[in-house]
Amino acid sequence: MTITVILARASKLLRGLLRYAPVFLLAAGLASAQTTTVRTVAELESAVAGANGSSGNRTILLLDGVYSLSGTLNITAPNVTIAGQSGVRGNVVIQGDAMSDTARIGNVIRVAARNFRLSDVTLQKSGFHLIQIAGERDADAPVIRNCILRDAYQQMIKVSNDPSVPGVSSDNGLVENCLFEYSAGIGPQFYIGGIDAHASKNWVVRNNTFRNIVSPSRSVAEFAIHFWDRSADNTVERNLIVNCDRGIGFGLDGKGNAGGIIRNNMIYRAANAGRFADTGIALIESPGTQVYNNTIVMEDGFPWAIEYRFASTTGVLVANNLTNKPIVSRNGASGIVSRNVTSAVGSWFVSASSGDLHLASDVRSVKGGGQAIPGLSDDFDGRSRPPGAGVDIGADQFAAKAALPSPTNPRLTKP
Repeated sequence: MTITVILARASKLLRGLLRYAPVFLLAAGLASAQTTTVRTVAELESAVAGANGSSGNRTILLLDGVYSLSGTLNITAPNVTIAGQSGVRGNVVIQGDAMSDTARIGNVIRVAARNFRLSDVTLQKSGFHLIQIAGERDADAPVIRNCILRDAYQQMIKVSNDPSVPGVSSDNGLVENCLFEYSAGIGPQFYIGGIDAHASKNWVVRNNTFRNIVSPSRSVAEFAIHFWDRSADNTVERNLIVNCDRGIGFGLDGKGNAGGIIRNNMIYRAANAGRFADTGIALIESPGTQVYNNTIVMEDGFPWAIEYRFASTTGVLVANNLTNKPIVSRNGASGIVSRNVTSAVGSWFVSASSGDLHLASDVRSVKGGGQAIPGLSDDFDGRSRPPGAGVDIGADQFAAKAALPSPTNPRLTKP
């Protein structure tokens, strides 16, 4: 065997090892993490304290049941996972004592460390938030997956920060396949919301459902999804937002956002869904943001579906959106507005009144009328769109949907 052959084989072996190195490292991490299974509140609280005391790297599995806490679950160590053992999110309920400003438990869970994971559980009843991610403690890379979050007295997920330390924030978070809702069909007050994130960067919020984030009095509720106050480069995609006062917001007056993408979302609001209805999507001091291929139907009296606002909002792209209300520039905002259809009617959709804004048939002004956009490769259901020409306007690619058996979309039904 020549030295050339030996070196070639060694090189191939090294490339193979490098290719699978992430898998080996993940397996090693899982093998070294300690797993604790709990069945009572006392065991859950003890397991969290044990994880914090042992520098983290702990998985806590909850058996089916209701866990009524005696205090906030404070996560202060990295690499802690809390998950329902059965994988059925409705079967494991972790709750505070009340959805009230007099509740003894403010946050159900507060995370002040990196790489927290929460999955397959229900969180409910809090005086403040169901989950607070402490960006001021550099709580990066949280993952919240397949959970039900309901009945918080304030925003359900809060990502906080310390303005005096602008370089420290919660980055690279993921929220997916979750249900956010108020079970009574309306919130307890106006200062409520789904996800409210300060100074957060490179988060992804996808495949979630938000229902009934509605203010009962005084003022409009917060957004179902809101990134602002020095947030940047976040992606919000394939979410269903039904009967919420406001849909998706990037930025706020004096506390803006930079960049990011809002795409393939469906937003519906009925005529009687609250007294303080507002816009579906808002860019407020949010330069460089892209808003494309969303479908918005609002049957109340609010006059527009998408707004971009203030002179600092420059270089935005608003394209391929399907709405039944206008898209407006306010207070000097500027950008490219292209290939949108703002004349949608209810008969175009499978069941607008239930929030199902899939196209019921080919619509001439919608089919193939969109423009190609870098990064636009799929639709609301994750099905491929044609490259280049042929992109349908709105969140649903009708041709792609018709090419495959239509699945039951869990975002369109309550569990």
